[in-house]
Amino acid sequence: MAEHVRVAVIGSGFGGLGAAVRLRREGITDFVVLERADSVGGTWRDNNYPGCACDVPSHLYSFSFAPNPDWPRTFSGQEHIRAYLEHVTDVFRLRPHIRFGTEVQRMTWSPQELRWDIETAAGAFSADFVVSATGPLSDPRIPDLPGLDSFPGKVFHSARWDHDHDLRGKRVAMVGTGASAIQIVPAIQPQVGRLTLFQRTPPWVMPRVDRAITGAERALHRALPVTSQLRRGLLWGLRELQVQAFTKHPDELGFVEQLAKRNMARAIKDPALRAKLTPDYRIGCKRILLSSAYYPALARPNVDVVASGLREVRGSTLVAADGTETEADVIVFGTGFHVTDMPIAERVVGAEGKTLAESWKDGMEALRGASAAGFPNWMTIIGPNTGLGNSSMILMIESQLNYMADFVRQLDVLGGRAALDARPSAVHAWNRRVQERMKRTVWNTGGCTSWYLDGNGRNTTIWPGTTSEFRRATRRVDLAEYQVLRVPADKQADKAKKTEATA
Repeated sequence: MAEHVRVAVIGSGFGGLGAAVRLRREGITDFVVLERADSVGGTWRDNNYPGCACDVPSHLYSFSFAPNPDWPRTFSGQEHIRAYLEHVTDVFRLRPHIRFGTEVQRMTWSPQELRWDIETAAGAFSADFVVSATGPLSDPRIPDLPGLDSFPGKVFHSARWDHDHDLRGKRVAMVGTGASAIQIVPAIQPQVGRLTLFQRTPPWVMPRVDRAITGAERALHRALPVTSQLRRGLLWGLRELQVQAFTKHPDELGFVEQLAKRNMARAIKDPALRAKLTPDYRIGCKRILLSSAYYPALARPNVDVVASGLREVRGSTLVAADGTETEADVIVFGTGFHVTDMPIAERVVGAEGKTLAESWKDGMEALRGASAAGFPNWMTIIGPNTGLGNSSMILMIESQLNYMADFVRQLDVLGGRAALDARPSAVHAWNRRVQERMKRTVWNTGGCTSWYLDGNGRNTTIWPGTTSEFRRATRRVDLAEYQVLRVPADKQADKAKKTEATA
């Protein structure tokens, strides 16, 4: 028999653990967190490649309700962030709620029962309300390349790093130049025999001003928590001030481009290599990457940069789109994730029998980044148009947790067996406003093709405003934007008859 809970949370990364904490703070303990892996951490568990670290300052990349005075560096490494999430799990006593090794295989809405029936690898569950916190960076994307299956060497994605495979002295091909690649390249360059970087599009890279946080600073934050709050507030405020340039005045970013070019020139003396590494689009169109070690690593004699994407594999020979051929023993893909086509969407079946993927076939859209029409009592954390180009996603997650908490409160106020389904008109109106604002942003006008855009060229990923704007927009649930569903009358009559029969 299926275990029934009031709330089922899918995933135990920042979004899922944050939802669990917030539910407990709302007095709700009848919930489970369904996690496919054997530990918490989400993307910070899965991404443990060499050099893995966050490009958002530590004191901003943490929950406001769980400050950490002991961050060791201004920009934390993967191991420190994962340890923080384990700490949050223990401090807020979440482990009894977590079901590890429980990958969701299918979720189906039952209109008769007003509940979600959930099939998992470890058995069946049902829930009145589902919070999907699988995250957009959870399922790696590897391109379908001719001949890849016949490559005689080792192949893996940056998010599934094979730590048992020794790279020392090997000919390694790094495919991609995103946030993971610019951390991996300097981390492995000193040990590999030869490193070839396949660069389809060069990124804009700014210095990463990272340093150890002193013992005195940490002691001060422990003794006077307000100092940690002030530090966080300053980091947040500076990023809020930058938003206008990204969303309304992209031309103002030209000055930042000059700083990035100077940063490159300091490390790359070869004019031909500098030309390869110089982007031809406005800075900010793709995420601005932070590294002080990337360019120096590319200048080393055992590194080659191929200014072209990988086209095909012929045995151990890699052929780029421009015809360049390279021999390799290992291929590492830093080619991103299924963001605008999240696999979880194939597994969620709504009120009309359609999957979420079918509902989103023309592009993702959700009311206030949370609720999709036709999927009652279901919301997603880090949903459509909630991503950021310059600040901390934890700020957006906490705003969505506010919305989640009010959603549950509204169900309590309605009383009885009730569900809320976002009205299609409300979803479309919200999405129109978002897309209208998106037209002026650097992500749409900057001249690049990024993972922010879906197959139709629409930006369904980024939020075109400040984090404070989003917080105001998700402070409460507006019932006018939802249809209230009740258990069908015939179902209630059947239930009443059963009650009378047993009286």
